[in-house]
Amino acid sequence: MKVDANFDGGNIIVVDVKNPDNIRLKIRKDSQSDDHCQWFYFRLTGGKSTPCQFSIVNADQATYPEAWPTCTLVTSHDRQNWTRLSTQFKDRQLQFSLTPATDVVYVALFAPYSYERHQDLIAWSLSQRQCELFASYETPDNHQIEILKIAGAAQAPKSVWIIARQHPAETMAEWFMEGLLEALLGEERHLHQSVLATCNFYLVANMNPDGSVAGNLRTNGMGIDLNRAWLNPDKQQAPESHFVLQHMANTGVDLFLDIHGDEDVPFAFIQGCEGIPSYNDALQARERQFKAELAKASGDFCVDDGYPACEPNEAPLNIAGFQIGARFNCLSLTLEMPFTDNKYRSDAVSGWSPQRSKLLGKHILAPIKYGFFSHPPVGLILHLIGFGPIELFFADVGAFLAITARK
Repeated sequence: MKVDANFDGGNIIVVDVKNPDNIRLKIRKDSQSDDHCQWFYFRLTGGKSTPCQFSIVNADQATYPEAWPTCTLVTSHDRQNWTRLSTQFKDRQLQFSLTPATDVVYVALFAPYSYERHQDLIAWSLSQRQCELFASYETPDNHQIEILKIAGAAQAPKSVWIIARQHPAETMAEWFMEGLLEALLGEERHLHQSVLATCNFYLVANMNPDGSVAGNLRTNGMGIDLNRAWLNPDKQQAPESHFVLQHMANTGVDLFLDIHGDEDVPFAFIQGCEGIPSYNDALQARERQFKAELAKASGDFCVDDGYPACEPNEAPLNIAGFQIGARFNCLSLTLEMPFTDNKYRSDAVSGWSPQRSKLLGKHILAPIKYGFFSHPPVGLILHLIGFGPIELFFADVGAFLAITARK
Protein backbone atom coordinates (compact mmCIF):
# COMPACT_ATOMS: atom_id res chain seq x y z
CA MET A 1 0.00 0.00 0.00
CA LYS A 2 0.99 3.60 -0.58
CA VAL A 3 -0.16 6.91 0.88
CA ASP A 4 0.67 10.15 -0.90
CA ALA A 5 -0.56 13.71 -1.47
CA ASN A 6 1.26 14.54 -4.70
CA PHE A 7 -1.58 16.44 -6.32
CA ASP A 8 -3.32 19.82 -6.27
CA GLY A 9 -4.32 20.70 -2.70
CA GLY A 10 -2.79 17.58 -1.19
CA ASN A 11 -1.31 17.59 2.30
CA ILE A 12 0.09 14.68 4.31
CA ILE A 13 3.39 13.36 5.63
CA VAL A 14 3.78 9.59 5.86
CA VAL A 15 5.28 8.36 9.13
CA ASP A 16 4.64 4.61 8.72
CA VAL A 17 2.43 2.77 6.26
CA LYS A 18 3.85 -0.75 6.55
CA ASN A 19 1.07 -2.15 8.72
CA PRO A 20 -2.55 -1.48 7.60
CA ASP A 21 -3.62 -1.85 11.25
CA ASN A 22 -1.46 1.12 12.21
CA ILE A 23 -1.00 3.63 9.40
CA ARG A 24 0.62 6.68 10.98
CA LEU A 25 0.48 10.06 9.29
CA LYS A 26 1.23 13.74 10.04
CA ILE A 27 -0.31 16.96 8.76
CA ARG A 28 2.23 19.21 7.03
CA LYS A 29 2.34 22.82 8.21
CA ASP A 30 1.45 25.62 5.82
CA SER A 31 4.22 26.51 3.39
CA GLN A 32 6.47 29.32 4.66
CA SER A 33 4.68 29.20 8.02
CA ASP A 34 5.22 27.48 11.35
CA ASP A 35 1.87 28.55 12.76
CA HIS A 36 -0.82 26.57 10.98
CA CYS A 37 -1.81 23.02 10.20
CA GLN A 38 -5.18 21.24 10.09
CA TRP A 39 -6.09 20.62 6.47
CA PHE A 40 -5.18 17.24 5.04
CA TYR A 41 -6.03 15.52 1.79
CA PHE A 42 -4.37 12.28 0.74
CA ARG A 43 -4.68 9.20 -1.44
CA LEU A 44 -4.42 5.55 -0.40
CA THR A 45 -3.43 3.19 -3.22
CA GLY A 46 -3.46 -0.59 -3.15
CA GLY A 47 -5.71 -1.08 -0.15
CA LYS A 48 -8.79 -2.59 -1.80
CA SER A 49 -10.84 -4.70 0.67
CA THR A 50 -8.17 -4.27 3.36
CA PRO A 51 -9.31 -2.93 6.75
CA CYS A 52 -7.09 0.05 7.51
CA GLN A 53 -6.61 1.95 10.75
CA PHE A 54 -5.24 5.49 10.45
CA SER A 55 -3.78 7.83 13.07
CA ILE A 56 -2.90 11.49 12.53
CA VAL A 57 -0.17 11.59 15.13
CA ASN A 58 0.25 15.39 15.35
CA ALA A 59 -3.45 16.23 15.51
CA ASP A 60 -3.01 17.80 18.95
CA GLN A 61 -0.67 20.38 17.38
CA ALA A 62 -3.32 21.56 14.91
CA THR A 63 -4.41 25.19 14.77
CA TYR A 64 -7.87 24.25 16.06
CA PRO A 65 -7.52 21.04 18.09
CA GLU A 66 -10.88 21.77 19.72
CA ALA A 67 -12.51 20.82 16.41
CA TRP A 68 -11.32 17.19 16.44
CA PRO A 69 -13.76 15.65 18.96
CA THR A 70 -16.73 16.33 16.64
CA CYS A 71 -14.85 15.97 13.36
CA THR A 72 -15.99 13.75 10.50
CA LEU A 73 -13.90 13.43 7.34
CA VAL A 74 -14.91 12.81 3.72
CA THR A 75 -13.83 9.96 1.44
CA SER A 76 -14.22 9.36 -2.27
CA HIS A 77 -13.23 6.83 -4.91
CA ASP A 78 -13.80 9.19 -7.85
CA ARG A 79 -13.26 12.69 -6.34
CA GLN A 80 -16.77 13.57 -7.47
CA ASN A 81 -18.91 12.00 -4.76
CA TRP A 82 -17.87 12.37 -1.12
CA THR A 83 -19.27 10.53 1.89
CA ARG A 84 -18.68 11.09 5.59
CA LEU A 85 -16.25 9.07 7.70
CA SER A 86 -16.38 9.02 11.51
CA THR A 87 -13.31 9.72 13.63
CA GLN A 88 -12.26 9.75 17.25
CA PHE A 89 -9.78 12.01 18.99
CA LYS A 90 -7.90 9.77 21.37
CA ASP A 91 -4.44 9.90 22.96
CA ARG A 92 -3.88 13.28 21.26
CA GLN A 93 -4.31 11.64 17.85
CA LEU A 94 -7.11 11.74 15.27
CA GLN A 95 -8.03 8.14 14.50
CA PHE A 96 -10.28 6.61 11.87
CA SER A 97 -10.89 3.29 10.11
CA LEU A 98 -11.54 2.61 6.44
CA THR A 99 -11.90 -0.47 4.24
CA PRO A 100 -11.53 0.78 0.64
CA ALA A 101 -13.90 -0.68 -1.95
CA THR A 102 -11.46 0.12 -4.76
CA ASP A 103 -7.70 0.25 -5.25
CA VAL A 104 -7.62 4.03 -4.88
CA VAL A 105 -9.44 6.07 -2.25
CA TYR A 106 -9.12 9.74 -1.27
CA VAL A 107 -9.54 11.14 2.25
CA ALA A 108 -9.90 14.84 3.09
CA LEU A 109 -11.06 17.21 5.81
CA PHE A 110 -13.72 18.53 3.41
CA ALA A 111 -14.53 18.02 -0.27
CA PRO A 112 -11.62 19.66 -2.13
CA TYR A 113 -12.04 22.31 -4.81
CA SER A 114 -9.16 21.98 -7.25
CA TYR A 115 -7.44 24.74 -9.19
CA GLU A 116 -8.43 22.88 -12.35
CA ARG A 117 -12.09 23.09 -11.37
CA HIS A 118 -11.56 26.75 -10.53
CA GLN A 119 -10.26 27.37 -14.05
CA ASP A 120 -13.28 25.56 -15.48
CA LEU A 121 -15.59 27.77 -13.39
CA ILE A 122 -13.91 30.94 -14.59
CA ALA A 123 -13.96 29.82 -18.23
CA TRP A 124 -17.64 28.90 -18.07
CA SER A 125 -18.56 32.16 -16.35
CA LEU A 126 -16.74 34.27 -18.92
CA SER A 127 -18.53 32.46 -21.73
CA GLN A 128 -21.84 33.86 -20.46
CA ARG A 129 -23.13 37.11 -21.91
CA GLN A 130 -23.39 39.17 -18.71
CA CYS A 131 -19.99 38.26 -17.28
CA GLU A 132 -16.67 39.96 -18.02
CA LEU A 133 -13.14 39.81 -16.67
CA PHE A 134 -12.91 43.04 -14.71
CA ALA A 135 -9.29 42.52 -13.64
CA SER A 136 -6.77 39.75 -13.06
CA TYR A 137 -3.52 39.34 -11.15
CA GLU A 138 -0.74 36.78 -11.43
CA THR A 139 0.34 35.58 -8.00
CA PRO A 140 3.93 34.96 -6.88
CA ASP A 141 3.45 31.24 -7.67
CA ASN A 142 2.10 32.05 -11.15
CA HIS A 143 -1.58 31.41 -10.51
CA GLN A 144 -4.37 33.76 -11.51
CA ILE A 145 -6.74 35.73 -9.30
CA GLU A 146 -9.72 36.91 -11.34
CA ILE A 147 -12.25 39.59 -10.50
CA LEU A 148 -15.41 38.79 -12.43
CA LYS A 149 -17.93 41.53 -13.09
CA ILE A 150 -21.57 40.61 -13.65
CA ALA A 151 -23.84 43.44 -14.66
CA GLY A 152 -27.33 43.84 -16.02
CA ALA A 153 -28.01 47.55 -16.38
CA ALA A 154 -25.25 49.75 -17.74
CA GLN A 155 -25.71 52.31 -14.97
CA ALA A 156 -26.45 50.05 -12.00
CA PRO A 157 -25.87 52.28 -8.96
CA LYS A 158 -24.72 49.71 -6.40
CA SER A 159 -21.45 47.77 -6.15
CA VAL A 160 -21.58 44.35 -4.49
CA TRP A 161 -18.24 42.70 -3.74
CA ILE A 162 -18.09 39.03 -2.77
CA ILE A 163 -14.77 37.28 -2.15
CA ALA A 164 -14.08 33.71 -1.07
CA ARG A 165 -11.39 31.34 0.09
CA GLN A 166 -8.94 33.72 1.70
CA HIS A 167 -8.16 30.63 3.75
CA PRO A 168 -7.41 27.90 1.20
CA ALA A 169 -8.64 24.93 3.24
CA GLU A 170 -12.11 26.46 3.42
CA THR A 171 -13.12 24.90 0.12
CA MET A 172 -16.82 25.19 0.92
CA ALA A 173 -16.35 28.90 0.20
CA GLU A 174 -15.53 28.24 -3.44
CA TRP A 175 -18.36 25.71 -3.72
CA PHE A 176 -20.56 28.56 -2.47
CA MET A 177 -19.22 30.83 -5.23
CA GLU A 178 -19.91 28.18 -7.84
CA GLY A 179 -23.54 28.10 -6.72
CA LEU A 180 -23.75 31.89 -6.82
CA LEU A 181 -22.27 32.09 -10.31
CA GLU A 182 -24.60 29.38 -11.60
CA ALA A 183 -27.57 31.27 -10.17
CA LEU A 184 -26.55 34.57 -11.79
CA LEU A 185 -25.43 33.16 -15.13
CA GLY A 186 -27.02 29.73 -15.57
CA GLU A 187 -30.44 28.44 -16.58
CA GLU A 188 -32.23 30.30 -13.76
CA ARG A 189 -30.56 33.65 -14.41
CA HIS A 190 -33.87 35.22 -15.46
CA LEU A 191 -35.02 34.89 -11.84
CA HIS A 192 -32.27 37.23 -10.71
CA GLN A 193 -32.27 39.92 -13.39
CA SER A 194 -33.98 42.42 -11.11
CA VAL A 195 -31.02 42.51 -8.73
CA LEU A 196 -28.69 43.10 -11.68
CA ALA A 197 -30.75 46.17 -12.59
CA THR A 198 -29.52 47.83 -9.40
CA CYS A 199 -26.24 46.05 -8.62
CA ASN A 200 -22.95 45.34 -10.31
CA PHE A 201 -21.39 42.20 -8.85
CA TYR A 202 -17.62 41.94 -8.43
CA LEU A 203 -16.73 38.36 -7.55
CA VAL A 204 -13.46 36.72 -6.55
CA ALA A 205 -14.01 32.96 -6.39
CA ASN A 206 -10.58 32.17 -4.94
CA MET A 207 -8.52 34.84 -3.20
CA ASN A 208 -5.66 32.46 -2.41
CA PRO A 209 -4.82 30.08 -5.28
CA ASP A 210 -1.18 29.72 -4.18
CA GLY A 211 -2.21 28.42 -0.75
CA SER A 212 -4.98 26.31 -2.30
CA VAL A 213 -2.66 24.46 -4.67
CA ALA A 214 -0.06 24.04 -1.90
CA GLY A 215 -2.58 22.38 0.44
CA ASN A 216 -2.32 25.10 3.10
CA LEU A 217 -4.80 25.72 5.89
CA ARG A 218 -4.78 29.53 6.19
CA THR A 219 -1.83 31.18 4.45
CA ASN A 220 -0.75 32.26 0.99
CA GLY A 221 2.53 31.25 -0.63
CA MET A 222 4.38 33.85 1.46
CA GLY A 223 3.15 32.45 4.77
CA ILE A 224 0.66 35.30 5.32
CA ASP A 225 -2.89 34.87 6.61
CA LEU A 226 -4.67 37.12 4.11
CA ASN A 227 -7.58 37.75 6.44
CA ARG A 228 -5.21 39.42 8.87
CA ALA A 229 -3.64 41.67 6.23
CA TRP A 230 -6.31 44.20 5.23
CA LEU A 231 -5.37 47.24 7.31
CA ASN A 232 -2.55 48.16 4.93
CA PRO A 233 -1.83 45.16 2.69
CA ASP A 234 1.83 44.76 1.84
CA LYS A 235 2.27 44.47 -1.93
CA GLN A 236 5.03 41.88 -1.53
CA GLN A 237 3.69 39.78 1.35
CA ALA A 238 -0.08 40.04 0.75
CA PRO A 239 -0.38 41.00 -2.93
CA GLU A 240 -3.77 39.31 -3.21
CA SER A 241 -5.42 41.64 -0.68
CA HIS A 242 -3.54 44.63 -2.09
CA PHE A 243 -4.80 43.90 -5.61
CA VAL A 244 -8.45 43.51 -4.63
CA LEU A 245 -8.46 46.53 -2.32
CA GLN A 246 -7.12 48.74 -5.11
CA HIS A 247 -10.01 47.80 -7.36
CA MET A 248 -12.54 48.23 -4.57
CA ALA A 249 -11.30 51.80 -4.21
CA ASN A 250 -12.05 52.38 -7.89
CA THR A 251 -15.61 51.01 -7.84
CA GLY A 252 -16.70 51.81 -4.30
CA VAL A 253 -18.42 49.18 -2.15
CA ASP A 254 -22.08 49.19 -1.10
CA LEU A 255 -22.18 45.61 0.15
CA PHE A 256 -19.26 43.32 0.99
CA LEU A 257 -19.44 39.60 1.69
CA ASP A 258 -16.43 37.51 2.70
CA ILE A 259 -17.12 33.76 2.45
CA HIS A 260 -15.43 31.36 4.88
CA GLY A 261 -15.67 28.04 6.68
CA ASP A 262 -15.21 27.41 10.40
CA GLU A 263 -13.51 24.20 11.53
CA ASP A 264 -15.34 24.03 14.84
CA VAL A 265 -18.72 25.82 14.65
CA PRO A 266 -21.47 23.40 13.47
CA PHE A 267 -23.79 25.76 11.58
CA ALA A 268 -23.80 28.51 8.94
CA PHE A 269 -23.96 32.08 10.23
CA ILE A 270 -22.94 35.67 9.52
CA GLN A 271 -20.52 37.83 11.48
CA GLY A 272 -21.40 41.50 11.14
CA CYS A 273 -19.12 44.51 11.41
CA GLU A 274 -20.03 45.54 14.94
CA GLY A 275 -17.22 47.44 16.58
CA ILE A 276 -16.09 49.53 13.61
CA PRO A 277 -16.07 53.30 14.28
CA SER A 278 -18.95 54.00 11.86
CA TYR A 279 -21.24 51.24 13.16
CA ASN A 280 -24.65 52.70 14.05
CA ASP A 281 -28.32 51.82 14.42
CA ALA A 282 -29.01 52.11 10.69
CA LEU A 283 -26.19 49.71 9.80
CA GLN A 284 -27.31 47.32 12.52
CA ALA A 285 -30.86 47.36 11.13
CA ARG A 286 -29.63 46.56 7.62
CA GLU A 287 -27.50 43.74 8.98
CA ARG A 288 -30.42 42.23 10.89
CA GLN A 289 -32.66 42.55 7.85
CA PHE A 290 -30.07 40.80 5.67
CA LYS A 291 -29.83 37.89 8.11
CA ALA A 292 -33.60 37.60 8.42
CA GLU A 293 -34.08 37.51 4.64
CA LEU A 294 -31.36 34.89 4.22
CA ALA A 295 -32.98 32.75 6.91
CA LYS A 296 -36.28 32.93 5.02
CA ALA A 297 -34.57 31.78 1.83
CA SER A 298 -32.36 29.06 3.36
CA GLY A 299 -33.16 26.59 6.10
CA ASP A 300 -29.40 26.05 6.47
CA PHE A 301 -28.72 29.57 7.72
CA CYS A 302 -28.72 30.32 11.45
CA VAL A 303 -29.66 33.82 12.64
CA ASP A 304 -29.18 33.54 16.38
CA ASP A 305 -25.82 31.78 16.80
CA GLY A 306 -22.33 32.90 15.82
CA TYR A 307 -19.24 34.69 17.08
CA PRO A 308 -19.58 37.19 19.93
CA ALA A 309 -20.05 40.78 18.73
CA CYS A 310 -17.12 43.17 19.07
CA GLU A 311 -17.40 45.96 21.59
CA PRO A 312 -17.76 49.51 20.19
CA ASN A 313 -14.57 50.73 18.48
CA GLU A 314 -12.77 47.45 19.21
CA ALA A 315 -13.15 45.71 15.86
CA PRO A 316 -9.87 44.28 14.49
CA LEU A 317 -9.48 46.38 11.35
CA ASN A 318 -6.87 44.04 9.84
CA ILE A 319 -9.71 41.57 9.12
CA ALA A 320 -11.47 42.06 5.78
CA GLY A 321 -15.05 42.21 7.04
CA PHE A 322 -14.25 44.98 9.52
CA GLN A 323 -11.79 46.89 7.34
CA ILE A 324 -14.08 47.08 4.32
CA GLY A 325 -17.03 48.14 6.46
CA ALA A 326 -14.97 50.89 8.07
CA ARG A 327 -13.20 52.05 4.91
CA PHE A 328 -16.28 52.24 2.70
CA ASN A 329 -18.94 52.84 5.37
CA CYS A 330 -20.97 49.96 3.96
CA LEU A 331 -22.74 46.81 5.06
CA SER A 332 -19.88 44.34 5.44
CA LEU A 333 -20.52 40.73 6.41
CA THR A 334 -18.50 37.55 6.90
CA LEU A 335 -20.40 34.35 6.16
CA GLU A 336 -19.14 31.17 7.84
CA MET A 337 -20.09 27.58 6.95
CA PRO A 338 -19.28 24.40 8.88
CA PHE A 339 -16.72 21.77 7.92
CA THR A 340 -18.67 18.87 9.39
CA ASP A 341 -22.43 19.45 9.53
CA ASN A 342 -25.22 21.83 10.47
CA LYS A 343 -26.33 20.70 13.91
CA TYR A 344 -29.79 22.16 13.31
CA ARG A 345 -30.29 20.15 10.08
CA SER A 346 -27.99 17.18 10.42
CA ASP A 347 -27.28 14.82 7.50
CA ALA A 348 -25.51 11.65 8.64
CA VAL A 349 -24.52 10.60 5.10
CA SER A 350 -23.07 13.77 3.59
CA GLY A 351 -23.01 16.29 6.45
CA TRP A 352 -22.22 19.76 5.21
CA SER A 353 -21.44 19.22 1.54
CA PRO A 354 -20.55 20.94 -1.73
CA GLN A 355 -24.23 20.76 -2.70
CA ARG A 356 -25.37 22.56 0.46
CA SER A 357 -22.63 25.15 0.03
CA LYS A 358 -23.73 25.80 -3.55
CA LEU A 359 -27.36 26.11 -2.53
CA LEU A 360 -26.47 28.69 0.11
CA GLY A 361 -24.57 30.57 -2.60
CA LYS A 362 -27.75 30.67 -4.64
CA HIS A 363 -29.87 31.73 -1.67
CA ILE A 364 -27.59 34.67 -0.81
CA LEU A 365 -29.23 36.55 -3.69
CA ALA A 366 -32.52 36.77 -1.77
CA PRO A 367 -31.35 39.30 0.86
CA ILE A 368 -29.31 41.18 -1.73
CA LYS A 369 -32.35 41.51 -3.97
CA TYR A 370 -34.52 42.57 -1.05
CA GLY A 371 -32.02 45.07 0.30
CA PHE A 372 -31.08 46.79 -2.96
CA PHE A 373 -34.28 46.65 -5.01
CA SER A 374 -35.21 50.15 -6.15
CA HIS A 375 -38.75 51.48 -6.51
CA PRO A 376 -40.12 51.67 -9.10
CA PRO A 377 -38.32 48.66 -10.69
CA VAL A 378 -35.60 49.67 -13.11
CA GLY A 379 -36.16 46.75 -15.48
CA LEU A 380 -39.85 47.57 -15.83
CA ILE A 381 -39.14 51.20 -16.70
CA LEU A 382 -36.41 50.29 -19.19
CA HIS A 383 -38.70 47.87 -20.96
CA LEU A 384 -41.60 50.27 -21.11
CA ILE A 385 -39.45 52.90 -22.79
CA GLY A 386 -38.04 50.39 -25.21
CA PHE A 387 -34.57 49.67 -23.80
CA GLY A 388 -34.96 46.72 -21.44
CA PRO A 389 -35.03 43.02 -22.36
CA ILE A 390 -38.32 41.17 -21.88
CA GLU A 391 -36.84 38.73 -19.35
CA LEU A 392 -35.76 41.65 -17.15
CA PHE A 393 -39.29 43.06 -17.41
CA PHE A 394 -40.90 39.85 -16.14
CA ALA A 395 -38.27 39.32 -13.46
CA ASP A 396 -38.75 42.85 -12.16
CA VAL A 397 -42.53 42.62 -12.15
CA GLY A 398 -42.43 39.42 -10.10
CA ALA A 399 -39.77 40.68 -7.71
CA PHE A 400 -41.48 44.05 -7.27
CA LEU A 401 -44.83 42.47 -6.42
CA ALA A 402 -43.24 39.99 -4.01
CA ILE A 403 -41.21 42.61 -2.18
CA THR A 404 -44.03 45.15 -2.06
CA ALA A 405 -46.33 42.53 -0.52
CA ARG A 406 -43.81 41.89 2.27
CA LYS A 407 -43.25 45.53 3.23
